Amino acid sequence: MFFGFTDEQLAFRDGVRALLSRACPPAAVRAAWEGGPGYDPEAWAALGEMGVLGLLAPEAAGGLGMSEIDMVLLLEETGRAAFPGPIVEHAAVAVPLLAAAGLFDLVGPAAAGRLVVTVSDRADRVGWVSAADVAVILSPAALLLSAPAAGPRLECVDRSRRDAAVSVEGAVALDTDVGLALDRAALGTAAQLCGLAAHLIDVTVEYTSQRRQFGVPIGSYQAVKHHLADALLLLEHARPPVYRAAWSVAHDLPTRSRDVSMAKAMANRAAGVAARVALQCHGAIGYTWESDLHLWLKRVWVLERAWGDTSHHRARVADAVLGPAGQA
Repeated sequence: MFFGFTDEQLAFRDGVRALLSRACPPAAVRAAWEGGPGYDPEAWAALGEMGVLGLLAPEAAGGLGMSEIDMVLLLEETGRAAFPGPIVEHAAVAVPLLAAAGLFDLVGPAAAGRLVVTVSDRADRVGWVSAADVAVILSPAALLLSAPAAGPRLECVDRSRRDAAVSVEGAVALDTDVGLALDRAALGTAAQLCGLAAHLIDVTVEYTSQRRQFGVPIGSYQAVKHHLADALLLLEHARPPVYRAAWSVAHDLPTRSRDVSMAKAMANRAAGVAARVALQCHGAIGYTWESDLHLWLKRVWVLERAWGDTSHHRARVADAVLGPAGQA
C-alpha cells in the first residue's frame, strides 16, 4: 500500500507555494492587518483561477471534484504564507457544505472566487464578515446568511480576521451534516498550523545562522539547536496525523472525528512550540511591530483556539478511545 502523496498532488502543492510567494509576500500579510477587508482580492482571485477555492466542489458546479486528501497540502501552504482570508472556511467548509445542500447557484461563484463565504460556529464572532458575501453559522444547525450585516466589531488578537457579530434573523436553515463541517474546519486549521510552524522554524534557522554573538552565529549554540530540533520533531510528528485525518474525512470513516481531533491537538502543540522557540531565538526583535515575525505568531495563537482548542480535542480523543467521561 502506498502511503505518500501522488506526484500530481505534490506538483499542485508546489504550484500553490509558488503562487503565494508572488501574490502573498509578508508585505501583503501586513497590509491586511493595517486596513481594508482583511484579505487580498487579487490573491483570492488567483487561488480561484488555480482551482483551490473550488477544489471540493463538484465538476458540474465548476469545481475540481477532488477530496480533502488533495486539499490538505494546499492549506498547509496557506499557513506557511500566513495567507489572510477565510480560505479554510470558504474552500474546506462552505463550498462542500453548500454543494451538499444543493445550492449550486452559490457553489459556482464561490468556486471561481467571485463570491466570498465565511463560516463560524458562533454568530457573535464571525471572521472576515465584513469581506464576505455569504456567511454560514454552524450553531447548532447550519444557518445561511446572505450579505451579512456586521454588528459591533469584536476585539481579536489576529486583527486580519476582522471578527464581528452578525444577526441570524431571516437566516435559512440548511439540511446538512454539521459535524462533518466542523471536522473539516478543524482539519483545515490543523493543516494551516503545520504550515505556520514550518515557516517559523525556517525563518528562525535563517536568523540564528546570521545573528552573531561572541564572534559566532547564535545557531551554533547547543541550546538553540535543541530548541529548534524539538520544534521540528513536534512538527514532523504532527503532519502524519493531519494527513491521516484528511483521509478519514475524505472516506467518511467511523474514526473521522477522533482522527481530526488528534490532528488538531498535535498541530496545536507543534505550532505553539514553534512560535515560542521562534520568539525566544529572535529575542527582542521578535517583539517589535517592524518585524514580520509577529504576523505569524499571532496567527498561530488565534488558530490554536479556533475550531476547538487543545483541551477540547484531547477530550474528544479520550472519549473515542476510553468512552465518555463518567461512563462505567
